[in-house]
Amino acid sequence: MAMNLYDTARQKIVPFTPGPTVLMYTCGITPYDATHLGHASTFLFYDVLQRRLIDLGHEVKCVRNVTDVDDPLFAKARQLGVHYLDLAAGEETRFNQDMDALNALPVYSTPRASSAISDIRGFIGMVLDRGFAYTAGGSVYFDVSKSDSFGSISHYSHDEMIELAEQRGGNVQDPNKRHPLDFVLWHPSAPDEPSWDTMWGPGRPGWHIECSALALRELGTTIDLHGGGSDLIFPHHECERAQSEAATGEPFVRHWMHIAMVFMDGQKMSKSLGNLVFVDALRKIWDPRVIRLGVIEHHYRTEWEWDDTIMPRNAARLDAWRNSVGGLSGDVLSAVRMSLDDDLDTKGAVALIDAAAHDGQDVTASAALLGVLL
Repeated sequence: MAMNLYDTARQKIVPFTPGPTVLMYTCGITPYDATHLGHASTFLFYDVLQRRLIDLGHEVKCVRNVTDVDDPLFAKARQLGVHYLDLAAGEETRFNQDMDALNALPVYSTPRASSAISDIRGFIGMVLDRGFAYTAGGSVYFDVSKSDSFGSISHYSHDEMIELAEQRGGNVQDPNKRHPLDFVLWHPSAPDEPSWDTMWGPGRPGWHIECSALALRELGTTIDLHGGGSDLIFPHHECERAQSEAATGEPFVRHWMHIAMVFMDGQKMSKSLGNLVFVDALRKIWDPRVIRLGVIEHHYRTEWEWDDTIMPRNAARLDAWRNSVGGLSGDVLSAVRMSLDDDLDTKGAVALIDAAAHDGQDVTASAALLGVLL
């Protein structure tokens, strides 16, 4: 049996047919604040994917990095007057507690960016040696003109890429760049930021480079599936693919999977806007299984809006599912498996379990496949 999943780069649903061991990388948190529902949505959908792959007989090696060398973390640490690594450690612990409460499976590895400085330096050296990067003004930049396939994941126009790069920290006006879409691999640190020595000057890594270096270190040259939130398609994943293939000369990712954004008050949940619903706050009021159901009742590729009806509706759903325990046997598990194999349709799977529970069937095994233990 094979799953069918939407591939962002190919822009269609295609068979996902990895080998016995699935190599998976999902971009993790920048640990400067608590876990919000946008984070939870991304990681819970990846968790359901892992569960179905394991159910199909695969071993899954999922790497989820921790970005503990990054501008937002440094800014928050300055604001609080604490060391950036202390802030990161505390927020990473809180994130892990939230994921444990939501019954997310442990992942294969959760490496920190700060653990990969030597790997990053070596990786940048590979990109420079192969002629895909240049040094200017104490920084190292990737030269997008050398990458014929730049834009092949997002399929955005040049103007769209410029606009998104500007919105998402790309500094398109940097005078040291040869092209506004060129991106930083290494750059000088501010006086209160960490700095490491290199042959091209002291400083710290850019945003995109850590995931390439960590994926190569933890999983090898080519990985089966990679993704994260849909806001990472550009520039992060586009840049990550370009630099990875420049460094190794091999395909980086076989399948790209992205999770749609969660909205609140008509705008994407984001730390910069402050329109957030935090998982640890919800856990004080609601059973974590209700929170999990409130996420996976949606389809991973469909944007959805948080509202005050979600938790009560799913509390009632959980009660109905629990009341089915010890009921009639049925074939709902087979139907749920088919739903998950159809582009990870958790929305359809939840509806199937709802109907089976309503008919008096025991839905324990089906709920467990979605990570909901009754």
